[in-house]
Amino acid sequence: MAGGDNVIRAFTAEQVVRLTGLSKRQLAEWDRIGFFAPQYAVEDRRSHFSRIYSFKDVVGLRTISLLRGGYAVPLKHLKEVAAELSKRMATWADVRLYVWNRQVCWDDPETGKPIGVTSGQYALLEISDIMTEMRQEAERLNRRDQSEIGKIERHRYVAHNAAVVAGTRIRVSTIMRFVEAGYTASAIVAEFPSLTEADVEGVIRQQKSGAAA
Repeated sequence: MAGGDNVIRAFTAEQVVRLTGLSKRQLAEWDRIGFFAPQYAVEDRRSHFSRIYSFKDVVGLRTISLLRGGYAVPLKHLKEVAAELSKRMATWADVRLYVWNRQVCWDDPETGKPIGVTSGQYALLEISDIMTEMRQEAERLNRRDQSEIGKIERHRYVAHNAAVVAGTRIRVSTIMRFVEAGYTASAIVAEFPSLTEADVEGVIRQQKSGAAA
């Protein structure tokens, strides 16, 4: 049994701010004007947790942040790029991007060369490098607070509102499958390194108290 449940899949606006260097105001405005909407958004943006971003969203927003801050690409041009990507059914995290003369280009599928680059030097943005950076930063962001150890919680958009070990996306039901299969607390922690034995014991206690109620 693998520990795949611990993969980070959803991020709040506050987390995206910390990961990308953008501001909450920018995120809200870009969502409002249709430039960049979060993947997991509800219609009423005034509600709590109404903007939840996927990992691809985070990679795309970090890319845009680099284009704006590092290469001085105008927002007007980035909006044009976003519209073109939408036509191609692609996201900012799906294509190899180049910057030439403060313009964003990508490979021509026929020639394999950057479209729009006529002469001179251009910069290549390696999306794989940005993905690696964001994954590492997200893992640091996901380090747990000691007050969460041994507790169970539910959050909208996290594991479809299922009960999870606090501070993680590991479902209580997943832990119980291991328990029922005969795994000890230490063996379960070996499968899910972000957990502690106190977490496993907390899950078992919660399940026993629920069954006895």
